[in-house]
Amino acid sequence: MTHFSKEDILNLPGLERMHLINSCGGLKSGNLIGTISEAGVSNLAVFNSVIHLGSNPPMLSFMLRPTTVERHSYTNFKKNSHFTVNHIHSDFIDKAHQTSASYDKEISEFKEVGLTEEFIADCKAPFVKESKIKMGCKYINDYFIEEHGCRLIIGEIQHLMVEEGIMDKDGFLDLSRAGSAGIIGLDGYVKTKLIERYAYARPNQELKPLNH
Repeated sequence: MTHFSKEDILNLPGLERMHLINSCGGLKSGNLIGTISEAGVSNLAVFNSVIHLGSNPPMLSFMLRPTTVERHSYTNFKKNSHFTVNHIHSDFIDKAHQTSASYDKEISEFKEVGLTEEFIADCKAPFVKESKIKMGCKYINDYFIEEHGCRLIIGEIQHLMVEEGIMDKDGFLDLSRAGSAGIIGLDGYVKTKLIERYAYARPNQELKPLNH
Protein backbone atom coordinates (compact mmCIF):
# COMPACT_ATOMS: atom_id res chain seq x y z
CA MET A 1 0.00 0.00 0.00
CA THR A 2 1.33 3.43 -0.92
CA HIS A 3 1.49 5.82 2.04
CA PHE A 4 1.36 9.59 1.47
CA SER A 5 2.23 11.88 4.36
CA LYS A 6 0.94 15.44 4.35
CA GLU A 7 4.40 16.55 3.22
CA ASP A 8 4.34 13.98 0.40
CA ILE A 9 0.98 15.28 -0.77
CA LEU A 10 2.07 18.90 -0.73
CA ASN A 11 5.22 18.05 -2.70
CA LEU A 12 3.31 16.37 -5.54
CA PRO A 13 2.99 18.19 -8.87
CA GLY A 14 -0.13 20.37 -8.76
CA LEU A 15 -2.26 18.37 -11.20
CA GLU A 16 -1.37 15.03 -9.62
CA ARG A 17 -2.14 16.38 -6.14
CA MET A 18 -5.48 17.75 -7.35
CA HIS A 19 -6.55 14.42 -8.86
CA LEU A 20 -5.37 12.43 -5.84
CA ILE A 21 -7.18 14.50 -3.22
CA ASN A 22 -10.32 15.01 -5.29
CA SER A 23 -10.74 11.26 -5.78
CA CYS A 24 -9.65 9.83 -2.41
CA GLY A 25 -12.92 10.80 -0.71
CA GLY A 26 -14.92 8.33 -2.78
CA LEU A 27 -17.77 8.54 -5.25
CA LYS A 28 -19.72 11.79 -5.56
CA SER A 29 -23.01 12.73 -7.14
CA GLY A 30 -23.10 14.07 -10.70
CA ASN A 31 -25.46 16.99 -11.23
CA LEU A 32 -26.00 19.95 -13.51
CA ILE A 33 -27.08 23.16 -11.80
CA GLY A 34 -29.23 25.44 -13.91
CA THR A 35 -29.73 29.19 -13.39
CA ILE A 36 -30.75 32.19 -15.45
CA SER A 37 -29.35 35.72 -15.54
CA GLU A 38 -31.22 39.01 -15.31
CA ALA A 39 -30.63 39.35 -19.06
CA GLY A 40 -32.42 36.02 -19.64
CA VAL A 41 -29.34 33.93 -20.47
CA SER A 42 -29.57 30.38 -19.14
CA ASN A 43 -26.52 28.97 -17.39
CA LEU A 44 -25.63 25.33 -16.79
CA ALA A 45 -22.70 24.01 -14.76
CA VAL A 46 -21.56 20.57 -13.61
CA PHE A 47 -21.20 20.01 -9.84
CA ASN A 48 -19.99 16.96 -7.91
CA SER A 49 -20.76 18.23 -4.41
CA VAL A 50 -24.56 18.12 -4.03
CA ILE A 51 -25.53 16.47 -0.74
CA HIS A 52 -28.74 15.87 1.22
CA LEU A 53 -29.31 18.14 4.24
CA GLY A 54 -32.77 17.16 5.47
CA SER A 55 -36.21 15.99 4.42
CA ASN A 56 -38.45 18.22 6.55
CA PRO A 57 -38.16 20.75 5.08
CA PRO A 58 -36.52 19.14 2.01
CA MET A 59 -33.09 20.73 1.68
CA LEU A 60 -29.79 20.15 -0.06
CA SER A 61 -26.42 21.84 -0.28
CA PHE A 62 -23.45 22.08 -2.59
CA MET A 63 -20.00 23.61 -2.49
CA LEU A 64 -19.16 26.61 -4.66
CA ARG A 65 -15.54 27.36 -5.48
CA PRO A 66 -14.06 30.73 -4.42
CA THR A 67 -15.82 33.78 -5.85
CA THR A 68 -12.49 35.52 -6.44
CA VAL A 69 -13.40 34.99 -10.10
CA GLU A 70 -16.86 35.41 -11.63
CA ARG A 71 -19.22 32.53 -10.85
CA HIS A 72 -22.24 32.86 -13.12
CA SER A 73 -24.36 30.35 -11.21
CA TYR A 74 -23.79 32.20 -7.92
CA THR A 75 -24.51 35.61 -9.43
CA ASN A 76 -27.74 34.33 -10.97
CA PHE A 77 -29.33 32.62 -7.99
CA LYS A 78 -28.28 35.44 -5.67
CA LYS A 79 -30.33 37.74 -7.92
CA ASN A 80 -33.50 35.67 -8.38
CA SER A 81 -33.21 33.06 -5.59
CA HIS A 82 -33.79 30.05 -7.87
CA PHE A 83 -31.66 27.21 -9.23
CA THR A 84 -32.26 23.68 -10.48
CA VAL A 85 -30.39 20.45 -9.76
CA ASN A 86 -30.51 17.91 -12.58
CA HIS A 87 -29.08 14.38 -12.49
CA ILE A 88 -26.43 13.56 -15.08
CA HIS A 89 -27.13 10.30 -16.91
CA SER A 90 -24.75 7.99 -18.70
CA ASP A 91 -26.09 8.93 -22.15
CA PHE A 92 -25.02 12.58 -21.91
CA ILE A 93 -21.94 12.67 -19.66
CA ASP A 94 -19.88 14.24 -22.45
CA LYS A 95 -22.33 17.13 -22.80
CA ALA A 96 -22.52 17.53 -19.03
CA HIS A 97 -18.74 17.67 -18.64
CA GLN A 98 -18.41 20.25 -21.40
CA THR A 99 -20.37 22.70 -19.23
CA SER A 100 -17.26 22.96 -17.04
CA ALA A 101 -15.62 25.06 -19.78
CA SER A 102 -15.33 28.78 -19.04
CA TYR A 103 -17.98 30.28 -21.30
CA ASP A 104 -18.77 34.00 -21.26
CA LYS A 105 -21.86 35.01 -19.29
CA GLU A 106 -23.62 36.02 -22.54
CA ILE A 107 -23.40 32.40 -23.78
CA SER A 108 -25.82 29.68 -22.70
CA GLU A 109 -24.18 26.33 -21.97
CA PHE A 110 -27.47 24.65 -22.89
CA LYS A 111 -27.06 25.74 -26.50
CA GLU A 112 -23.32 25.19 -26.60
CA VAL A 113 -23.41 21.57 -25.41
CA GLY A 114 -26.73 20.52 -26.95
CA LEU A 115 -28.98 20.09 -23.91
CA THR A 116 -32.56 21.35 -23.74
CA GLU A 117 -33.97 24.03 -21.45
CA GLU A 118 -37.22 23.25 -19.68
CA PHE A 119 -39.23 25.70 -17.57
CA ILE A 120 -42.16 25.18 -15.19
CA ALA A 121 -44.39 27.59 -13.32
CA ASP A 122 -43.13 28.98 -10.00
CA CYS A 123 -39.47 28.30 -10.81
CA LYS A 124 -37.38 30.99 -12.46
CA ALA A 125 -34.47 28.70 -13.32
CA PRO A 126 -34.23 26.26 -16.25
CA PHE A 127 -34.28 22.48 -15.88
CA VAL A 128 -32.47 20.01 -18.13
CA LYS A 129 -35.21 18.32 -20.14
CA GLU A 130 -33.06 15.22 -20.71
CA SER A 131 -32.63 14.63 -16.97
CA LYS A 132 -34.87 11.94 -15.41
CA ILE A 133 -34.55 13.27 -11.85
CA LYS A 134 -34.54 17.03 -11.29
CA MET A 135 -35.20 19.50 -8.51
CA GLY A 136 -36.26 23.12 -8.51
CA CYS A 137 -34.71 24.87 -5.53
CA LYS A 138 -34.96 28.15 -3.69
CA TYR A 139 -31.69 29.67 -2.51
CA ILE A 140 -31.78 29.94 1.28
CA ASN A 141 -28.29 30.91 2.44
CA ASP A 142 -24.58 30.45 1.91
CA TYR A 143 -21.73 30.08 4.35
CA PHE A 144 -18.20 31.25 3.64
CA ILE A 145 -15.59 28.60 4.47
CA GLU A 146 -12.62 30.68 5.50
CA GLU A 147 -10.17 27.77 5.45
CA HIS A 148 -10.27 27.54 1.64
CA GLY A 149 -12.45 30.42 0.45
CA CYS A 150 -15.33 28.27 -0.85
CA ARG A 151 -19.02 28.75 -0.07
CA LEU A 152 -21.52 26.16 1.13
CA ILE A 153 -24.80 26.90 -0.65
CA ILE A 154 -28.08 25.90 1.03
CA GLY A 155 -31.22 25.36 -1.04
CA GLU A 156 -34.78 24.26 -0.30
CA ILE A 157 -36.33 21.77 -2.72
CA GLN A 158 -39.63 23.21 -3.95
CA HIS A 159 -40.17 20.98 -6.97
CA LEU A 160 -39.10 17.37 -7.57
CA MET A 161 -39.70 15.65 -10.89
CA VAL A 162 -39.01 11.93 -11.39
CA GLU A 163 -39.53 9.90 -14.55
CA GLU A 164 -41.86 6.90 -14.29
CA GLY A 165 -40.33 3.56 -13.32
CA ILE A 166 -37.58 4.96 -11.06
CA MET A 167 -39.39 5.34 -7.71
CA ASP A 168 -40.21 2.33 -5.52
CA LYS A 169 -43.43 2.16 -3.48
CA ASP A 170 -41.65 3.40 -0.36
CA GLY A 171 -40.31 6.50 -2.14
CA PHE A 172 -36.81 5.13 -2.73
CA LEU A 173 -35.34 6.34 -6.04
CA ASP A 174 -33.35 3.61 -7.77
CA LEU A 175 -30.66 5.65 -9.46
CA SER A 176 -29.38 2.57 -11.30
CA ARG A 177 -32.72 2.32 -13.14
CA ALA A 178 -32.44 6.02 -13.91
CA GLY A 179 -28.95 5.61 -15.32
CA SER A 180 -27.68 8.40 -13.05
CA ALA A 181 -23.92 8.87 -13.21
CA GLY A 182 -21.54 9.30 -10.32
CA ILE A 183 -18.25 11.17 -10.40
CA ILE A 184 -14.77 10.18 -9.25
CA GLY A 185 -12.60 13.21 -8.63
CA LEU A 186 -13.11 15.95 -11.21
CA ASP A 187 -13.43 14.12 -14.51
CA GLY A 188 -14.19 10.43 -13.98
CA TYR A 189 -17.79 9.35 -14.63
CA VAL A 190 -19.20 6.01 -13.47
CA LYS A 191 -22.45 4.09 -13.87
CA THR A 192 -24.52 3.32 -10.80
CA LYS A 193 -25.68 -0.21 -10.01
CA LEU A 194 -27.75 -1.03 -6.95
CA ILE A 195 -26.13 -3.85 -4.98
CA GLU A 196 -28.67 -4.24 -2.15
CA ARG A 197 -31.08 -2.41 0.13
CA TYR A 198 -31.31 -3.32 3.80
CA ALA A 199 -34.00 -2.96 6.45
CA TYR A 200 -33.39 -0.58 9.35
CA ALA A 201 -30.47 -1.92 11.36
CA ARG A 202 -31.09 -2.68 15.03
CA PRO A 203 -28.75 -4.12 17.70
CA ASN A 204 -28.94 -7.90 18.18
CA GLN A 205 -31.22 -8.42 15.18
CA GLU A 206 -30.33 -10.13 11.93
CA LEU A 207 -29.90 -7.67 9.09
CA LYS A 208 -32.60 -8.21 6.47
CA PRO A 209 -32.09 -7.50 2.76
CA LEU A 210 -35.03 -5.75 1.14
CA ASN A 211 -34.51 -6.90 -2.44
CA HIS A 212 -35.13 -10.60 -1.82
